[in-house]
Amino acid sequence: MIRQLLLLFCLFFAAFAGAQESHEITIEIEGYDQDVLSLANNVLDKQYIVDTARRNEQGNFVFRSDTSALPKGIYLVVLAPNNDYFQMVIGNDPDQKFKLETRKEKLSDVEVTDSRENELFYNYLGYLDQQQDVSAPARSALQDTTLTEESKAPLIAQLDEINAQVMAFQETQVKEHPQSFVAAIINANKPNNPPSFDEIADEDDRREAQLNWLREHYFDHINLQDDRLLRTPFLFSRVNYYVDRLFIQHPDTISKAIDFVLGKMDPKSELFKYYVVHFTNKAAKSDIVGMDGVYVHMIDNYYRNGLAYWSDPEQMATMIENADKNRPLLIGKPAPNLQMNRRDGSPVNLYDLDARYTVLYFWQFACPSCKKSTPYMKEFYAKWKSKGVEVFAVCTKQRELPKCWEYIDDNEIGEWLHATDKYQRFARDYNVISTPTIFVLDENKVIVSKRIGAQQLDELLTNLELQRELRETEEKSTGKR
Repeated sequence: MIRQLLLLFCLFFAAFAGAQESHEITIEIEGYDQDVLSLANNVLDKQYIVDTARRNEQGNFVFRSDTSALPKGIYLVVLAPNNDYFQMVIGNDPDQKFKLETRKEKLSDVEVTDSRENELFYNYLGYLDQQQDVSAPARSALQDTTLTEESKAPLIAQLDEINAQVMAFQETQVKEHPQSFVAAIINANKPNNPPSFDEIADEDDRREAQLNWLREHYFDHINLQDDRLLRTPFLFSRVNYYVDRLFIQHPDTISKAIDFVLGKMDPKSELFKYYVVHFTNKAAKSDIVGMDGVYVHMIDNYYRNGLAYWSDPEQMATMIENADKNRPLLIGKPAPNLQMNRRDGSPVNLYDLDARYTVLYFWQFACPSCKKSTPYMKEFYAKWKSKGVEVFAVCTKQRELPKCWEYIDDNEIGEWLHATDKYQRFARDYNVISTPTIFVLDENKVIVSKRIGAQQLDELLTNLELQRELRETEEKSTGKR
């Protein structure tokens, strides 16, 4: 779907226009009877309208500016009213003044005037379409599930030959026009299959070797120094696949993957700017537990040190403040101590609690979500209290403690450790901005999970115990215990 241009969060910079300072693109579409034509492009995972032209007296549509050039990339020429479109490129032509002619009945059939980049682009697309037509009968025949292996063999051989021809054509284009946008597109979409590593006998070890190879060589054919690739329909999915699919979704591992990607970009480039913002926003909005660790990493390594020079100073100060609030509460960090009082007034410190796991539960009596969580918390505690689990509960309405105690008594949850602090330091130390808020600590009071739902606690503790058993078994087998 084509969307109106939106301002990306905290993206306060103008697009590079290159050395050119104007553009004039004339479009003629035979059989198109609408009076409006739009120009759009891809940025990250979105498509944006960048300009709209009305039919002139000659029946053409002209996208023109005397003061700015279009950023390089793949563009969509979008027809009304159904958003039919054909593609064009803004590449390395000496200027951005050219004409494209096509027909509504076959938009892919484009005649180019004064744009070598688009000539190469349409020549390449035309060749691919031709090979698709040639291969169609064989691909269709292979859909027949009754075919024998002997019958399939010549069809597969035919497709292999066509594929070899396509690859040869691509190599020729890259060799003859190495600086063209088409060459960059071809290279960026080359398959990058890891070696077989047949010399490794163990299958799991062999797969691990292939995965490590792919992590290291994934971008061998994708030039992340090339800003033209920012405005393409494929780069975003390729980058996200690398970060999201080739690595365990742990904040430390993801942060390293992001650094690897950004390290291949020019810090002054549009690619770098957009992807720094993307990864920062993605971490900030993530529902995955612990991804605030990635957010803190992005702030510390790209904003705090001045690399994100395009950012608004006030907004950057807010982002740094948020990172500083979250840093002490990251998974793997020792939980801040709580020095509080029990219901009877006796003192209690979080770190004095001897428990295999401690569930910090910040709640309030009038909170609808807390009321829904109470039955889950009761069921969880009944199952796990004999296994060394304690619930350290804090009613956040400290100035209305009588109502807190009333709720506790009415719901029969007095077995939990209920603590109070008239100064409400817990709100600052644990950045409690909503209820219920849950933190799970191990026996050393290290944060192992946080901000999860009460209904998730049982599964979480089950998995933590399984991981503990696996670690202990491995330590015994290696003689560490």
